[in-house]
Amino acid sequence: MATNGAAGSISQFRLDNGLRVVTAPAATGQVAALNLWYGVGSRHEVPGRTGFAHLFEHLMFQGSGNVAKGEHFDAVERLGGDINASTSTDRTNYYETVPEHALDLVLWLEADRLATLRDGMTQEVLDNQRDVVKNERRQRYDNVPYGTAFERILALGYPEGHPYHHPTIGSMADLDAADLDYVLSFHERHYGPDNLVVTVVSNLEPDDVRDRVERYFGGIPAREVVAEAPDATLEGLIGGPLRETVTEKVPAPAVFLGYRVGNYGSRDFDVMHLASAVLGQGQGSRLYRRLVVERGLASDDGGGAADLLPFRYAPSLMLVSMIAREGVSGDELEAAILEEVQGLADGISEEELERARAVLERDHLQSISTPGGLADALGSCTQLFDDPELVHTWPQRWSEISTDEVVAAAKRLLGEDNLLVVRFEPEAKTGSTPVEA
Repeated sequence: MATNGAAGSISQFRLDNGLRVVTAPAATGQVAALNLWYGVGSRHEVPGRTGFAHLFEHLMFQGSGNVAKGEHFDAVERLGGDINASTSTDRTNYYETVPEHALDLVLWLEADRLATLRDGMTQEVLDNQRDVVKNERRQRYDNVPYGTAFERILALGYPEGHPYHHPTIGSMADLDAADLDYVLSFHERHYGPDNLVVTVVSNLEPDDVRDRVERYFGGIPAREVVAEAPDATLEGLIGGPLRETVTEKVPAPAVFLGYRVGNYGSRDFDVMHLASAVLGQGQGSRLYRRLVVERGLASDDGGGAADLLPFRYAPSLMLVSMIAREGVSGDELEAAILEEVQGLADGISEEELERARAVLERDHLQSISTPGGLADALGSCTQLFDDPELVHTWPQRWSEISTDEVVAAAKRLLGEDNLLVVRFEPEAKTGSTPVEA
């Protein structure tokens, strides 16, 4: 099936084994961007087994039946290409951008590790990559200022046992408990062509791309056992205010607020995305103008104080965060932020809404302006919504939302009954008090 997108033709195909293929033309010639979106993320994990989706992101580069450890990276980098991967709550993706003539090579590499990863998996590989992930957790979460904020926000925003209660990185205890048999079964249950979207952005003809994907992936059978994701159903507001205060070695007080909003893809999500842009995206936003420039309460974050954490299968979170300037207390900063958040319910101007639309549309268009960015967005829209055309039509959704709709949503969702607060306070300075002569 082929459809026409605003930036050119988007073509979709489905192989007999269930694999979905999406193609689109590249804005620059002689380059091919390959992006694979597997429908497995941290929401598929169960208590006691957290961190496995992200662990697999690492394991997938450690060799397979026909590729030795490190050879996948080496092969792409020798071509001057880009290669990486990432994991979130709802997906794991792997991506390469290479010269067009190397598309067959990277398709073969990706197909080989999908089909034969378990052949190359050993206890030694597992132990090594488990230690790598644990070290990543230390570097990104445990040993940096405010590093555990995200983990604490999720724990307050989603009840214990909910698929979104824990961060993608997982816990140290669960990583320590990982065993080879479970790792192999995790791959078998989640990594199959029937759970995969392959996107190619290039100047090759769509049928040519389909034939290449068929050549390398067509013989891989669909999963025999399809894993079921834990129930992510969650109704109602947070039931707040919920609060956690952390005292540790941080340079200044910091305030993190969270509010439950609609699922990613819903009208409510789009409305609150605009509300977050009015509030805290860009240097024309309310929080930047009033708390950074006019009142001097918050550190200059460039205009990045508010955004939405997009969850497809449960309510998302609107997050607001700022760090206090020297001499400003956490209480003073929190009160000032809450004043601005609650002020959205009193009304916004058409000019503010137009600026918010422009900010979101600019960010969206920038994200799809490269072959790799477009491939990633197409994979996302296909895996999460089964509609790659959303890549080009999403800005239209924002244009249809009025100021009255944003204000009504703010009144409904931005009250204390839907609020979580995570506060960081610096440890008291130690040392003797000088004695006056």
